[in-house]
Amino acid sequence: MKEPLIVAVVLKPQGIRGEVKVKALTDSAEDLKAFKTLFIDGVEYPVLSARAHGDIAYLTLKGIADRNSAELLRGKDVVINREDAPALPEGRYYIVDLLGCRVENERGDFLGEVTSVTPARTDIYTLLKDGKEITFAAADGVITEIDVDGAKITVNGKRFKEVSL
Repeated sequence: MKEPLIVAVVLKPQGIRGEVKVKALTDSAEDLKAFKTLFIDGVEYPVLSARAHGDIAYLTLKGIADRNSAELLRGKDVVINREDAPALPEGRYYIVDLLGCRVENERGDFLGEVTSVTPARTDIYTLLKDGKEITFAAADGVITEIDVDGAKITVNGKRFKEVSL
């Protein structure tokens, strides 16, 4: 749980003064306005300004002074140190903390390991078991318990079968 957190992806340069347009991977692009420092490809960039609209934010970063410099960041992940991340309310988790968790039903049967979580109105979890991918929607009543420290997610077996592909 010490890994840095990916909070956005650089989409493209915005204008000619080095501003970058990013897609937020947080609940809201407004969250990005709170960060004073970001990392892209391991390089630290102090945030000079940030504005947000929906899930898009526009960032001005120290050291990125023109469109050409901003273009080099296209497609790169925007990362923060975990200690700079806001505390989450109870029952909310960072996706990176769910990756690698074992998913079991209430009887303890292994259903797969979480390889990705796609944020949506109802998050979509992708599991890997015996080389096969299984996806399921985290609809009401499917996930009964998440133990991040124990790297285990327990699901209601019946509901899991109803929503999995």
